[in-house]
Amino acid sequence: MMNLKKFSLMPFVLLAIYGCQPSSQKDKADINDSNTPLHLMKPEYPVMYGETTLDSIRADIDRVYAYLDRVTPMALEQKADHTPVTDLAKIDTNTVFKKGDFRLISYEWGVTYGAMLRASEVIGDPRYAAYTTDRLEFIGRVLPHFQKLESRQQGYRSPVHSVVQPHALDDAGSMCAAMIKAQQGRTPHTDMKPSITNYIDYILTKEFRLKDGTLARNRPQANTLWLDDLYMSLPALAQMTRFTGDSRYLDEAMKQFWLFADKMFIPEKGLYLHGWVEGMEPHPAFHWARANGWALLTKVELLNVLPEGHPARGRLLAQFKKHVAGIVALQHGTGFWHQLLDRNDSYLETSATAIYAYCIARGINAGWLDIKAYGPTVLQAWNAVHSKINSQGQVEGTCVGTGMGFDPAFYYYRPVNKFAAHGYGPVILAGAEIYELLKNNTYVINDSSLQF
Repeated sequence: MMNLKKFSLMPFVLLAIYGCQPSSQKDKADINDSNTPLHLMKPEYPVMYGETTLDSIRADIDRVYAYLDRVTPMALEQKADHTPVTDLAKIDTNTVFKKGDFRLISYEWGVTYGAMLRASEVIGDPRYAAYTTDRLEFIGRVLPHFQKLESRQQGYRSPVHSVVQPHALDDAGSMCAAMIKAQQGRTPHTDMKPSITNYIDYILTKEFRLKDGTLARNRPQANTLWLDDLYMSLPALAQMTRFTGDSRYLDEAMKQFWLFADKMFIPEKGLYLHGWVEGMEPHPAFHWARANGWALLTKVELLNVLPEGHPARGRLLAQFKKHVAGIVALQHGTGFWHQLLDRNDSYLETSATAIYAYCIARGINAGWLDIKAYGPTVLQAWNAVHSKINSQGQVEGTCVGTGMGFDPAFYYYRPVNKFAAHGYGPVILAGAEIYELLKNNTYVINDSSLQF
């Protein structure tokens, strides 16, 4: 598969040419230009380089999947004493989801659900898709029972409250996109259309907007744009066009994209601001890594849906390429990216690195990006992510949930945690897409350099 022979045998070649030491390697002081081909010495990389295989990627995805399958149960229980509730007719206001390590309903888990579907598609393992479809159908089965309770008990908030009554784009877009993807090409036992329609209605008619129509928030300041909200809304609208055939959803998505981009994209850097506040000058100039990831991922989601001949495709693809170039120029030598992309003393962060790895690999696989230019970058990004998947399948080094900040300290010192849900979907997406890349392309080690 991958031509690793030259790379992996090099230490033995050096030994054969220059002799073996009986008890230890030759003292470094004895190595010089006349007795050793120095350019062939193996560097001491902090993460692996030139050793990625399909089997190793599959093992990483399997380990993460096994962990998530174990710690996100599909079950109900009584809140007080944890008594299992198996008869849905007995659901009451004390009934909750059985607790695991992560919530079944969140924007982060919408990403994870979509990622499992993609992994199943690429690798051909139905367990990944079943992870998503089983949990979404579990939510669908219990939802009517909780919905009735909410309608009867004023002030009661059920475990599915954000599905019944979304109050933010965080509640709506990511879960909605996952539900639509899960229904495509299959007949689910539980009809998700009512939830999908409810989510879309929230995005289109209930979310706060600026006067020019841009989807916005009134926190932490009035009339604020969060770059994150591109992903929390537009992929769902794009998927809705694919689901229904109605182009107005995709038209709104493209309109929103440019409303955001015209305010927040910095062309000379190829990066986006994290936040933008109407009437503020200057705007907070922080290029937070994960928010730039959400923007890049949104472009990928839109490009996946936009027909080849669509009049909006060329302009979007051009900005995708500019954004990729801006991000790639700032990659750390290990393969990671920094928490604040253009501040090299901020920490290296896993979830953004995984999102970039997926998006750039997807760009290569779809023919939008040149593999010779970006293949080595994306493979080293995956190697960096690989180093953060521990033996239990947990993803380490992910920044926890982060609002919009107005000073660098806010971003520099956000905690990282293996229970930050933001890391899991991107890691599975990245692994799946790079698996696809290596199924169809071979890399070589040419004069110690990884090349396609």
